[in-house]
Amino acid sequence: MIDSSSIFNIKNDIEFKDLALKVFKFQFENNKVYRSFCDLIYKHPSDIKHIEDIPFLPIQFFKSHRVLSSQKPIQTIFTSSGTTGNQTSKHLVTDLNIYEKSFSKGFEHFYGNVEDYTILALLPSYLEREGSSLIYMVEHLIKASKFKESGFYLNNIDELKNTLETLESQGRKTLLIGVSFALLDLVEKYQFNLKNTIIMETGGMKGRRKELIRNELHNILKTGFGVGNIHSEYGMTELLSQGYSKGNGIFNCPKWMRVLTRDTEDALTILPSEKTGGINIIDLANINSCAFIATQDLGKVYKNGAFEVIGRFDNSDIRGCNLMVM
Repeated sequence: MIDSSSIFNIKNDIEFKDLALKVFKFQFENNKVYRSFCDLIYKHPSDIKHIEDIPFLPIQFFKSHRVLSSQKPIQTIFTSSGTTGNQTSKHLVTDLNIYEKSFSKGFEHFYGNVEDYTILALLPSYLEREGSSLIYMVEHLIKASKFKESGFYLNNIDELKNTLETLESQGRKTLLIGVSFALLDLVEKYQFNLKNTIIMETGGMKGRRKELIRNELHNILKTGFGVGNIHSEYGMTELLSQGYSKGNGIFNCPKWMRVLTRDTEDALTILPSEKTGGINIIDLANINSCAFIATQDLGKVYKNGAFEVIGRFDNSDIRGCNLMVM
């Protein structure tokens, strides 16, 4: 068994690689779905010497299988939003304390003490359903902020506008985190000139609006809020960690998370820096599910470890994925 506290005490690249290899061996031995996938593509711990050798489980398995590396009782199930008729992803979480440590330490690493911020959340599409890991995270950040103005906003954007202007007039550090379509709704109705507020979009139009490319979306939001940069959060149901961008769509990871890219034609081949490919994520906070995930996002990774998300692609099945019908 791996002590989960070691995940959040990683200090350097060597420690990350060492722990990632240990987590791989642990999950190979304790996760039936992951073990079956590794067997189908003929990967065994004896073959794995570097993190680039580790097999990445296609993210679709979270829709069709119970992806678990723990025998402990399930504390909660996070689910993806999914459109009508689509199967949703289910992340079975056996230790919420690990998730809370991950998002708390991740936020602190990039933004400092959450207690210094008033947290305003404009997340209507997430609030309207159950099982959102984003809502769980933001709810805890709101509680930790300790400011009475912190809270969620569903359709009361007039009240949100007044709160933003009051906090601005008081020079208060503020974070407004919102889903893209709702932020657009807000700046279409009101214009701002915010000097003390971080605007953070979590992506997605959720079928409410036409999808926009990132630059177009960010330019509209920068003009509407009167800010120089739009921040972004990169997370998903299947992860317990987040990447953050402070502008220009360039994301960075906390020390226990890393992004690689794979060849879109040969999914078992890891690409060098700055080559566009499918995004593979190592999230060591996923110790009790699967820490090695092949997503359906396209992107590129820079030499300093930062990454960019370029889009999505459908033809992302890794060899062996379609063979696993259980």
